[in-house]
Amino acid sequence: MINFNKYVKGKKAFIPFVTAGDPSLDKTEEFLYELVKAGSSIIEIGIPFSDPIAEGNTIMEADIRALSAGTKMSGIFDMVAKFRLNEPDFPLVFMTYLNPVFAYGYDKFFKKCKELNIVGIIIPDMPYEEKEEVRSVASKYDVAVISLIAPTSNQRIEMIAKEAEGFVYLVSSLGVTGVRDKITTDIDGMAKEIKKYTDIPVCVGFGIKNPETAKKMTNVADGAIIGSAIVNIIKEHKEDSNKYIYDFAKSIVESIK
Repeated sequence: MINFNKYVKGKKAFIPFVTAGDPSLDKTEEFLYELVKAGSSIIEIGIPFSDPIAEGNTIMEADIRALSAGTKMSGIFDMVAKFRLNEPDFPLVFMTYLNPVFAYGYDKFFKKCKELNIVGIIIPDMPYEEKEEVRSVASKYDVAVISLIAPTSNQRIEMIAKEAEGFVYLVSSLGVTGVRDKITTDIDGMAKEIKKYTDIPVCVGFGIKNPETAKKMTNVADGAIIGSAIVNIIKEHKEDSNKYIYDFAKSIVESIK
């Protein structure tokens, strides 16, 4: 069982997300350094896909920008390899859809992840019942296949949590990714239910947009995952996003101490 508690180290985790190649892979590498410097625990790197069904407009548009800029899997691997020259051990997780991984080839993909010290992958369009198809390969290369638990999971929580690895991605709201004015799901109750069956971190994503929301979520869970709010910064400031990303990430880290 792959457990990410070692990356959280008894603290509340901040897990930011960036789309690889938005606005360019060179800039993505720079953004990763800013997020590390700001005190992130783990970073999710989105591999852009043309039909990202779990994403709202913000990340969907980022995927389109990245693909339009010519971002390809090989380029993303090359970018991570450059990042690893300076940050060999910082925990990175890929977030993508099943099609790009399948098309690249499961064994080839996860072997590359092992070479680049990618510690986990999130695949939101992969049903729990089909997870073993991927995990049987990923486990050979020590890559955690991270499970998502949604407000609709209900009776499936025990089943999913008992087999979860890395961390549990607790989806805060129904629908797609994106900032929300209010999160009404009983996150506290769901987190407690999950914790009955696993000791890996439970981190909340979807809709967290500022330090206040992050603090509220980490009062009842082990970490906060933020994507759309960061992608919006990149959309607005493009190549000049470095300082804005650092400042935002730092504000989150400070809020959840």
